[in-house]
Amino acid sequence: MSDEHPKGLSPQEALRMLEEHPQAVLVDIRSSMEFLFVGHPKGAVHVPWIDEPDWTVNPHFTTEIRKLLLGGAVCDPDSPCAPVILICRSGKRSLEAGKVLMKDGLRAVYHVDEGFEGDLNEHHQRSSQGGWRFRGLPWEQC
Repeated sequence: MSDEHPKGLSPQEALRMLEEHPQAVLVDIRSSMEFLFVGHPKGAVHVPWIDEPDWTVNPHFTTEIRKLLLGGAVCDPDSPCAPVILICRSGKRSLEAGKVLMKDGLRAVYHVDEGFEGDLNEHHQRSSQGGWRFRGLPWEQC
């Protein structure tokens, strides 16, 4: 993993990492409306990267992620950092948010490269050719 880019994981790889590393945290960074009404991976924690009403980047994003890790922003060489796996709609926001976390000193940062809904197909529809939900992984909605 480079110093500035989080490692991309397929949805299946992300689920496997969560199962194999109980300390890992899956963070859904989409807006509150997306998280609630489109659905989200089971067990995901919601920390929006960009949210309504202003649609600006969350200035407290790194701090909120560090709180999830109980302050684990600094890792000892003898103990690995808890993995942080970011997921958004299609993998673009999670990549950008992951770069910021790494710039701010977090090391074990990953992102789901297909996101929750995947890319648009030729009919401008999501969830038809990739993403957490398309892959049949556990999810829920309100």
